[in-house]
Amino acid sequence: MKSKLFILSLLVFAGVLLYLQHARPIEGELMQQAGFIPNTQSVVQQQANGGFESQIKYGEHLVFIAGCHDCHTPKKMTDKGPAFDMSRALSGHPAQEPIPDVNREEMERKGYSVTQTLTAWVGPWGVSYAANLTSDKTGIGNWQEKNFFTAIRQGKHKGIVDGRELLPPMP
Repeated sequence: MKSKLFILSLLVFAGVLLYLQHARPIEGELMQQAGFIPNTQSVVQQQANGGFESQIKYGEHLVFIAGCHDCHTPKKMTDKGPAFDMSRALSGHPAQEPIPDVNREEMERKGYSVTQTLTAWVGPWGVSYAANLTSDKTGIGNWQEKNFFTAIRQGKHKGIVDGRELLPPMP
């Protein structure tokens, strides 16, 4: 049984080698144009972008998997319950919205209270407001890349190395 599997593997390997040997010089350009063989430039670019076709798509992916919308995008009530208000995506806590009415006893029992939009949290530390993460100057539009990395990697407010720690619930 093992010898049959070994022979089959050798045949498949040889077939792939023969195909590649003949396909490259004759069909290489056509296959590349058809998308069967990626062009080297796009592969290198995709590797630099985490496997995505652009920095923007890579950023969208990172925002999605990190759950940034969960706190930094206000919610709106729909017939199916709360949903992200994508017209205000990543804009943080709406300035006109009041902080939650806090029942101090309940908060101390639970540890925190939160607004319905999940953009403001009240706890023993005080009040945390979800920051505006948009590229606007009122958000992180004036930040340099190093500020962003400092905020995310070191948990520093506004990405300032000597600044205070980010407040809960931001990890």
